[in-house]
Amino acid sequence: MNAIPEPLIASREVQLWVGPQHPGVPGNMAMQIWVEGDTINRGITHVGYLHRAFEKLIERRTFYQAFPVVCRICVPEPDTNEYLLATAVEELAGISGDVPPRAQWIRTLVLEMSRLAALLMVVGGQAGGMGLGAAPQWMIALRDYVLDLFEELSGGRIYHMYIIYGGVRRDLPEGFAARVEAVLKRIEERLPMVDNLIFESAVFRKRAMGVGVVPKEWAEETTLSGPVVRAMGIPRDVRKDYPYLVYPELDFDVVTTEGSDIYARALVRRLEIDQAIDLIRQILARMPKGGPVLGKAGNPLRWQVPAGQTYVRAEATRGEYGYFIATDGSDKIRRFHVRGPSYVHGVSLLERILPGLNISDLYPLMNSLQVCPPEIER
Repeated sequence: MNAIPEPLIASREVQLWVGPQHPGVPGNMAMQIWVEGDTINRGITHVGYLHRAFEKLIERRTFYQAFPVVCRICVPEPDTNEYLLATAVEELAGISGDVPPRAQWIRTLVLEMSRLAALLMVVGGQAGGMGLGAAPQWMIALRDYVLDLFEELSGGRIYHMYIIYGGVRRDLPEGFAARVEAVLKRIEERLPMVDNLIFESAVFRKRAMGVGVVPKEWAEETTLSGPVVRAMGIPRDVRKDYPYLVYPELDFDVVTTEGSDIYARALVRRLEIDQAIDLIRQILARMPKGGPVLGKAGNPLRWQVPAGQTYVRAEATRGEYGYFIATDGSDKIRRFHVRGPSYVHGVSLLERILPGLNISDLYPLMNSLQVCPPEIER
């Protein structure tokens, strides 16, 4: 028998594209990977298949026109973007002190409702990427109840434009707190069923425990944040480290787990669902009764903000999320820059951890890092 030619023996590595259409890929991104057998040798992240170039789009719009744009930077959690835009411009305009106390509480409520909706989706998606198809269906159904509340509050289910300069657009509807509580109870009733399917599943445990482990020393090397770093046992949370809104008045501890693998990151997010529910209840119970919800702000048609620059941050479900904004005294933002965890988690960390990973674990790993691709291609 003739020997196999040397060039054929050497070319065992195959290049594959995963996404952007693959259901296991988070958002509209793609991974270009090189595999040998079913083992990944290396990979490159590719983004830009949907929303992109937000920073330059916003620099060409007036201050109020920027709100519909920033919401698209991370679709599952638009309200964090609204808050950061509003609070940064308020600081530069010198009206931060004019935001009424009730508006601050409502803003915090909206951020926690947004966090709850995003966490429900990502925990379900994590299991769905492993073939547990019922989990994302259940969790999306629960998320829809939260979106019903947002629709009642703002008129929109996904993009809200509810947090604006000076406060919020309108007060809570009559009886809103009772309807929020009804939704929270409905979610809590179904969470044990979700836990049984996901976290007590032998399939999920085998495919998540010990897979996608991120070494603890990488936390500082690559500035990791959010559930990725809290799954290492590090209690890093902007709500505690750099308090904002009314978080200093709320009673909560930073959720952490150990293991730094896919299972640990999923468990952090599951526990943060409970935490978000508790925080929403605290906010509704302690929110000031009555009073204005919108302070003085500029003319929506033409508002000129004094020259200056600032950086503001908040804790998104993915981790630390920040805006750098510079103004020049005109009716537009002069420079706008988004610093989000998706770039670090979806490019630096993902590409670093891929070598040696089995190809079937790529999708669970990507979901466990919770990447919003437009936040990278911004």
